[in-house]
Amino acid sequence: MEQLNFHNKKNNILNFPLIVIGEELRTPQNVGMGIRISEAFGVKKFYLNNNSPNTENRIVKRTARNTNKNIDIAYYDDILSLISILKKEGYSILSLEITNRSKNIQDYNFTKHQKIALLIGSERFGIDPKALDCCDQSIHIPMFGKNASMNVINSLSVGLYEITKQITKQSH
Repeated sequence: MEQLNFHNKKNNILNFPLIVIGEELRTPQNVGMGIRISEAFGVKKFYLNNNSPNTENRIVKRTARNTNKNIDIAYYDDILSLISILKKEGYSILSLEITNRSKNIQDYNFTKHQKIALLIGSERFGIDPKALDCCDQSIHIPMFGKNASMNVINSLSVGLYEITKQITKQSH
């Protein structure tokens, strides 16, 4: 068995009608990894709040490992305004947050949406309640240990995996 790397493995490059919104991400590592994982899953655009570390930050650059050059990155000031704009553009806004009305990610049908904007929250406070109220649906990842939360980028990875798995399965 031979381990493959980017020199000897070509990905099946797909672009999905999928964007990620990072709300108030605080750590450069999470910003860089959010960009990197989003690019790896064929996300069309990654939105960052202007208060978050940007792609000029050396830790963001190092963590993103040049993937920031392969994905459209946009900045915004107000999450409620951005959600309103994206809804007018036909996006379904799905928050990745456990709430009293969230659906289990494994049971949710992502293929019913033409375009998806996946909203992830800040490391410390999650998603602003006003923004949650504007979302079309909240999705949560089932957990089976005693801990009630996981890192925002780990959650993003699971979320993007499930969404792209369903979309690619439907198209085949």
